[in-house]
Amino acid sequence: MSDSTMSERAFTCVVAEDESLLRESLVKQLRDAWPELQIVAECEDGASALEALAEHTPTVAFLDIRMPGITGLEVAAAAAQVSPRTQVVFVTAYDQYAIDAFERGAVDYLLKPISPARLSTTVQRLKERTGNNDAAVLADLLQRLGARPAAAAAPPLTWITASAGRETRLILVDEVAYFRADNKYTTVVTAEGEALLRTPIRELLGVLDPSTFRQIHRSTIVNLKAIAGIVRDDTGRGTVRLKSRPETLPVSAPFMALFRHM
Repeated sequence: MSDSTMSERAFTCVVAEDESLLRESLVKQLRDAWPELQIVAECEDGASALEALAEHTPTVAFLDIRMPGITGLEVAAAAAQVSPRTQVVFVTAYDQYAIDAFERGAVDYLLKPISPARLSTTVQRLKERTGNNDAAVLADLLQRLGARPAAAAAPPLTWITASAGRETRLILVDEVAYFRADNKYTTVVTAEGEALLRTPIRELLGVLDPSTFRQIHRSTIVNLKAIAGIVRDDTGRGTVRLKSRPETLPVSAPFMALFRHM
């Protein structure tokens, strides 16, 4: 492809990194290394990255692998459905992820701290590869990364204290049907009722067991054990029915990709 053709093409980008200083640094480096790139969304978590991919279908997405809640790996897996033409670049501080599959050319990675020379190489690869996304290679890579043992992490949350009026309740996390964002706080919903937790929903994502709790909307985290069924409508959105509660919970369209095997 000629340089003139390349300059005429509109390149768009989503950046997802939960550390604000690192996110700002990557955005600045990208603007220096790739001036014509249009950064359409700067995301602080996997949930907002998923929604940005669905909304903008960008040329490329730079995804931090380790994000609370929905990880960069899960975002990349869902991207095959919500934005299949998007090229994925993983950003990681853990060199155990820099395996030979990255070097096959279909998926790239950047190791923190990101050097200008390495970023320049990635930019050139992306320009040459745009429009030739190899979904099979990405799927194979994600499967192998997912099979690798996770780095040691703090044990997931097992109980919380939340307030209901003047009463402070001790609630086992397994008894929670779902969490719902409520301004700066979070509503905890169990079969018995509701209580208020003084922890933002984004912070909860980092301490809940990801094998049990799944974000289904920017404002909602559901306990998978509490789900009775999921119904998809014609628009791609879904609705969760609960075993112990009468209300249903909406699943926004990008998040439905996370439930494709259920």
